[in-house]
Amino acid sequence: MEVKPLWFAQRNRSARAHNPPRFVRERRVVRPDPGAVQGPSLQDESTVHFVLDLAIRIGEVQMSVGAGASDATATIIAVANAYGLPHCEVDVIFTSITVTCHRGVDHPPATSLRVVRSRSLDYTRLALVERLVHDITRGRIGVREAHIELNKITTAPHPYPRWLATLAYAGMAAAVTLLIGGDLGVALFAAVISAAVDRVGRLLNRRALPFFFQQVVGGALATAAALALVGTGVLAHERPTVAVAAAITVLLSGLSVVSTVQDAITGYNVTAAGRTIEVSLMTAGLIAGVVLALNVAVGLGLPSEGLADPLAPSVYRLPLQIVAGGAAAGCFALASYATPRAVLVAALAGAAGAGGFSALALAGVGPIAGSAVAATMIGFAGGVLSRRLRIPPLVVAVSGMVPLLPGLTTYRALYELAVERTTGGLSTLMLAASVALALAAGVVLGEYLAQPVRYGLGRLERRLSGPRMAGPLRPTRRRLE
Repeated sequence: MEVKPLWFAQRNRSARAHNPPRFVRERRVVRPDPGAVQGPSLQDESTVHFVLDLAIRIGEVQMSVGAGASDATATIIAVANAYGLPHCEVDVIFTSITVTCHRGVDHPPATSLRVVRSRSLDYTRLALVERLVHDITRGRIGVREAHIELNKITTAPHPYPRWLATLAYAGMAAAVTLLIGGDLGVALFAAVISAAVDRVGRLLNRRALPFFFQQVVGGALATAAALALVGTGVLAHERPTVAVAAAITVLLSGLSVVSTVQDAITGYNVTAAGRTIEVSLMTAGLIAGVVLALNVAVGLGLPSEGLADPLAPSVYRLPLQIVAGGAAAGCFALASYATPRAVLVAALAGAAGAGGFSALALAGVGPIAGSAVAATMIGFAGGVLSRRLRIPPLVVAVSGMVPLLPGLTTYRALYELAVERTTGGLSTLMLAASVALALAAGVVLGEYLAQPVRYGLGRLERRLSGPRMAGPLRPTRRRLE
């Protein structure tokens, strides 16, 4: 046995004093109880289905009035999360909404499906649903009370009588006529024609005629009425171009172009494709009606009135265009049953958009770029003001861009194709489609840029949550892919 020296033992004791031995803690492995439920703890099954039904019905109301799929998805997730369902998946397509709530690995998920059957513009209903969602997410109302309130909203009649909506469409046609260069006489005839088209469309809708054929009848009736007034000498010294263009603008205003572009931008491609087919089909019906009326007029030997030359930009007409743009936007909001406050804000947005577009035209900016910039202004202003005034941004966005719809360009394209038989009509029709897309994309971009302004410029990356035309901006902490 080897004997260590004394200095070696002292050195070892000193090292142990400065470096005490480290003990490795044994990790305890907790094995779950095989009979326990794995996953999130939720309410009973009946409560889960009750909450899902409430959330999906709210999403149905939003989709039926033209809100985007991203808006409906965010709203459904916010409502479900507010009532204790944090793990929900939402699938929104053009005609149906599916919501699934995950309840762990030991229980099957709860799934609810609802079909979006009817579509009608009622912005008061949308505003009331927005207010209900705000109360739900703030914890001010229970799920049972929310169900009762939603039933009251969905079963309530329109806030205004139907004849008032017809007068609003007539006023919109008159304002658009003044905006694109007509005088008071042509504006009056355009108002009468649009009112007649609206009443006929109402009658056909009661007979359950498909919307495609309603557009055909509307386009044919508006064009034939204007040509008949010219043929009988009532409008002997006026061309029917602006009157027909105003009626076409009224018929185009009900199409969900903004929601179509919003769905495409936010990645809901299936819904965007469905909306695109609907918009294309409705536009095709309108084109068919106008071309049919023009061909019949030529066949009957009616005098072929040439197209009215577009008015050159003028500083003197700028105040009239601003007033006419505001009147057109406000009349459309009123015809869509918006609240009085929303009608006022929509009129301001329309006036700003019409004034901005006219100013850009004076500066030499083209129609597509001018429409995009003016629509961005509308979306930005609407996004800033609407949230502060408790108005859905969709109301301001859609109403504000109505004065800029390419009704006159569309009629010029159809006239060139049907009467003049020139190939230039196709390029003019593509110009009209490009202007419509520029308007919708600009509105969506403006609403997106308005988000940091509403909350301040700090923490910008947390405030930008994607374009939101309806529903809560920040529905949950979970990132929406």
